[in-house]
Amino acid sequence: MTFIHLFKYLDSIDGYLWSYLAIPMIIIIGLFLTFRFRCFQVVKFPTVLKTFYDSARSKREGKGVHPLNAFFASIGGCIGIGNIVAVCTAIQIGGPGAIFWMWVAGLIGMIIKYSEIYLGVRYRVQNDRGGYDGGPMFYLKKVVKGPFLPILFAILLAIYGTEVYMFNVVTHSITENWHINRYLVILAILVPLVYTSSGGIMRVGKVSIVIIPVFLILFCGMSLWILASHLTELPGLLLLIIKSAFTGHASLGGFAGAGILLAMSQGVARGCYSGDIGVGYAGIVHAESRQQEPKKQAQLSILGIFLDTFVVCTFTTLLILLTGVWNQGMPASMMVQRALEQFFPYMNFFMPLFLFILGYSSLIAFFVVGLKCAKFLHPKKGERVYYLYAIASFVVFTFVDQSYALTLMSIVGGILLCINLFAIHRLRREIEF
Repeated sequence: MTFIHLFKYLDSIDGYLWSYLAIPMIIIIGLFLTFRFRCFQVVKFPTVLKTFYDSARSKREGKGVHPLNAFFASIGGCIGIGNIVAVCTAIQIGGPGAIFWMWVAGLIGMIIKYSEIYLGVRYRVQNDRGGYDGGPMFYLKKVVKGPFLPILFAILLAIYGTEVYMFNVVTHSITENWHINRYLVILAILVPLVYTSSGGIMRVGKVSIVIIPVFLILFCGMSLWILASHLTELPGLLLLIIKSAFTGHASLGGFAGAGILLAMSQGVARGCYSGDIGVGYAGIVHAESRQQEPKKQAQLSILGIFLDTFVVCTFTTLLILLTGVWNQGMPASMMVQRALEQFFPYMNFFMPLFLFILGYSSLIAFFVVGLKCAKFLHPKKGERVYYLYAIASFVVFTFVDQSYALTLMSIVGGILLCINLFAIHRLRREIEF
């Protein structure tokens, strides 16, 4: 079996995994929790904003990571390449209606992510470094007997933590636009990646707390300027999105048809990927917070999903639909750049810089979670082995087609999601809002 045939086979597995297992689980469990807790994510959104404000004002001293640092480390993994490229892939394959299903995934995903973080903080344990270890590996022990499932989850999340797709996108964008040797780009990304991640959630949070607000201001400002000058076209775009969500739409320049199931599959899968919904990453990051009340730390995740899905992903979709680049058959990594080039100069210089900054914040966030999973698997040698595995994987997948890397991450993420949703459902009575 050739490499190409292998990934075609994996692509089929990815489609079946999300269409017939992961998506039904997300919708059923997400709706169940939403109704049980009376649409908490919508009704109590002002409370979420107050919790964020109180967290920002809380003292910096104490055991563990500051709640705000944990929050920004978490959304550092969310707001990134997934918002700029993976969303374009979903629209390209599933049609404009895919963003509607991203909104659905984001809305019910708020409750799922809240539950994950709540359980991660509640069942965390103190470590020998003066902080905390938590996440699905720890609350899975309350669900099943024996170490098999927690160990399997840690292995899969360690693989997921080596974000080969984002690494590929960043290196490709820089080499293509700036014409720099690919090996130099790989080295220039790996060195700061390893250094920052070695400092744990604390260091990652300090980096993300600078990068993320700057990106949000720049990208949202540029998007709003473009959309404001095309206000009359927005109602038509929104109508196209709603119609395509339930009727399907031709994609990739008309070469493939995107039916409702494909639109739903792409929208939910990429929405979960972009927002890190249910994969376990957020539970591990937020478990390191010094916040002693699980529900207050978990409430911050609702704001994170709002910014990720309903702000950045929505702006990305509207930009590529407005400019028509979504169905021109170009690589997904170039779509936002081509859209912005129609309104702003020098995007061939600024977009790779954008992707590097975003990719860096996401890569360090995922990598530090991978390190924690490796240490969970083997406290003494786990981290050293993981460094070797991760560096080798980054280098190899830099020379692989981006779609292959995304397929791998999607399959691993889908399995993680199913295991984590199973645990959340079993522990649902222990979750408080």
